Amino acid sequence: MDNVTPPPGPFRVGFVPGVMPGKWERAWRERMRRRLELVTVEVADQEAALRDGRVAMCLVRGDVDTEAFHLIPLYREVPVVVVPVEHPVTAYDEIDVSELADEYDVLREHPDITTRQAIETVAAGTGIVVVPMSLARLHQRKDVEFRPVTGVEESPVGLAWLRHPTSDVDDPDKQAFIGIIRGRSPRSSRS
Repeated sequence: MDNVTPPPGPFRVGFVPGVMPGKWERAWRERMRRRLELVTVEVADQEAALRDGRVAMCLVRGDVDTEAFHLIPLYREVPVVVVPVEHPVTAYDEIDVSELADEYDVLREHPDITTRQAIETVAAGTGIVVVPMSLARLHQRKDVEFRPVTGVEESPVGLAWLRHPTSDVDDPDKQAFIGIIRGRSPRSSRS
């Protein structure tokens, strides 16, 4: 296998903010000759990035069109509410979403703004935002805190790629990345 020339260009894998692909990247570097390029993709753009070929595979959040994409579910993220540090919610270890019914949810009222902008708005003392925990951690600030929220569905994270009738089985890079994601050893017959 050492005499095989790696394919030209990097193998591009997208990932949405909050997903930490570092361990999979390290495993890829240890096993594969072709360079892996990780590309940040916004959730709203995850399917388009796959469809238009900017990335071969993508670590996605939420639902994707399973008629158009293969999807391997990886894990589910706990939802949290992000509030200003002086907010009464900070007195609790977790809170039910029904207790937040009268609060101004920045993302619900302004779905066109980014998570970063929403958390900045919360930090300024205007409203709350409910997001997956990884996004709250990604945008952590000294002037906000977050608490787990019950009564809200967890956010699924998975690996997606475009369905192609024949090429999926024959694509060694996709199969290798799937093996890495699934935790297969380098010697596995499926790698």
